[in-house]
Amino acid sequence: MKRIFVMLVVLMIIYIGSYLWFRSGHMERWDHDGRDYIIFPQPALYYLYRPLTYLDARLTGMSFHIGPHRS
Repeated sequence: MKRIFVMLVVLMIIYIGSYLWFRSGHMERWDHDGRDYIIFPQPALYYLYRPLTYLDARLTGMSFHIGPHRS
């Protein structure tokens, strides 16, 4: 049982760490409204990290967008 718990904790750390790494490399300020956005290049990544984006939006006010902004 302890082994399963440790594995789940390790997987959660990897999941959160990969999101933070992705977030740091895909932040963009949109000139239209002056807000920062995390740009997801593919919908699959958006849905993979969706649970963390809810938390991120609550804590930091960050916004999210799939694909580049269009003017």
